[in-house]
Amino acid sequence: MTGADVALAARTAVRLRPSQVAHRARLRAQRAALRRWPRAGRRLLAGPDPAGARGWPRGFAPLDARAGLGWPGLAGLAGGRIEALGIARDLGDPPDWEQAGAPRLWRFHLHYWDWAWGLAAEPDRAAARAAFAALWRSWRSAVTFGRGDAWLPYPAALRAWAWCGQHRPLVAGGELEREFTAELAAHCGFLRRHLEADVGGNHLIKNLKALAGLAVFFGDERLLRRALGRLAGQAAVQVLPDGGHYERAPAYHCQVLADLIDVAGLAAAAGIAAPSELAVLTGAIGRMRGWLGQVLLPGGQVPLLNDGYPVPAALVAACRPGPAPARPLVVLPGSGLARATAGGWHLLADVGAPCPDELPAHAHADPLGCLVHLDGAPLLVDTGTSGYEPGPVRSYERSTSAHSTVQVDGADSTEVWGAFRAGRRARVRDLTAREDAGRIIIEASHDGFRRLPGNPVHRRRWTLTARELLITDEVTGSGRHQVAATWHLSPGTLVRIEPDLAGRAAGGGAGVPWCRSAVLTAGGPGGPAVAVTLRASSPALLQAGSAPVASGFARTVPAPVLTCRVDAALPVQLEVRLRRVTGTGPGRPAGEAS
Repeated sequence: MTGADVALAARTAVRLRPSQVAHRARLRAQRAALRRWPRAGRRLLAGPDPAGARGWPRGFAPLDARAGLGWPGLAGLAGGRIEALGIARDLGDPPDWEQAGAPRLWRFHLHYWDWAWGLAAEPDRAAARAAFAALWRSWRSAVTFGRGDAWLPYPAALRAWAWCGQHRPLVAGGELEREFTAELAAHCGFLRRHLEADVGGNHLIKNLKALAGLAVFFGDERLLRRALGRLAGQAAVQVLPDGGHYERAPAYHCQVLADLIDVAGLAAAAGIAAPSELAVLTGAIGRMRGWLGQVLLPGGQVPLLNDGYPVPAALVAACRPGPAPARPLVVLPGSGLARATAGGWHLLADVGAPCPDELPAHAHADPLGCLVHLDGAPLLVDTGTSGYEPGPVRSYERSTSAHSTVQVDGADSTEVWGAFRAGRRARVRDLTAREDAGRIIIEASHDGFRRLPGNPVHRRRWTLTARELLITDEVTGSGRHQVAATWHLSPGTLVRIEPDLAGRAAGGGAGVPWCRSAVLTAGGPGGPAVAVTLRASSPALLQAGSAPVASGFARTVPAPVLTCRVDAALPVQLEVRLRRVTGTGPGRPAGEAS
């Protein structure tokens, strides 16, 4: 490890709370002990008496079971073929539950067992129960307690919740039940001593949700009170006053919202009396639903900000988002988002912190980026997240250049590194938003490039009217720098760059800004056409190219990107004007600039 690596790690670790460090050390020590003495560990971490299992109340079905999420059915699962994240793999004969050749996130999903909800919905109940029993016994014989990916707290929590719900349709009353409830008791003992307080965030919510589910399953009122109390405490911390989840990733907002809905629903079905804790959860659910309704894109999709992946429409609907706001300007200051609409324009601007201080796992270096739609068609997009494996793809998708914002000297505005780490973070300041004489103006700045010579500061202003969107960038500071503004366009968008005007359209002469223009057809032929005019305070290079946009796990599609580069002494100003036009004729794909 080099000195620079040590310094970067130190800048990351300094933001952790001391309790996080202590919990991390404790969990690592416990994990090392379990690897060495798994049988003794299983005895020491014993859970409740399996004989006292009550199961879940008949009137309760979690969102996974009723949201219509397209789980695989009996035909595939009976043959040992597991599909998760859009990728199907054969377990083999005998089944291989390690799947060493699969991406780690896929292996996690394998051990979640949420894919077995498809069996729970099968009309042929006898065949479904037989298939489940065969798979479960195979898993149980192959996986050692406390070892491997299966026994990390997060997969164990999701698996415990799924098994609690799958017990009644697939196990109850059968020959598997005694072994199955004993295994759930072991999960309970493991999880209550392996809460991920070192990570926090959505991981800890999942842990506590599983403990609440296990407590109801085993009728353990003391454990239930503890789980609900801690869950209410986490909801009070993690759900911001504006209703957003504090990790600032809308996809994870949906996960946490669904988790709280499930726990509140289970408590109601079980007739649990915990008024203060449930009141906190109910209030958090209401605020989160309202927030989700305010940030959904025109087509109802969840925006792919920070670590984002396509959230199934069925899950979004099951979360019951609040109505879209009627007013044209909405500012969510805690979450750092501003939404503006005018005419057919829809703007979502990122004007907040990249992550909580102590939890950078899902942060991207994207301050002052934005998503833009016109007449419901995506124009400027976020590139999203296609995977969590450390490497060049993960590094790119978290980088500043992968977002529609400004980069200075090729640096990231937040020092994202590894798969889930971040050192120095951009600090967004001076946020203002107002409606003024038919215009909506949003403005903010950030100091994410302060470590560079001359202390550059990026300031951006969005000015939206029914006719156009004007985006003005200014980078202040001192010294000569390379400033690049990147605009990621939706896949299929056609791009035609016009001949270089270089100020001649305005008559030339001193003080006339450098100018270029282009025509975009959002989403391809038939989409709305947009005229783009770019002005810069110094000579600039406008290039059309292509960049990957995530379309799912381990999947990307090429999409056009416009990049404007200026090499000049600060301050540098860039102005991009997007105006609706008609009758422009067909564009050309990015890369065929004239």
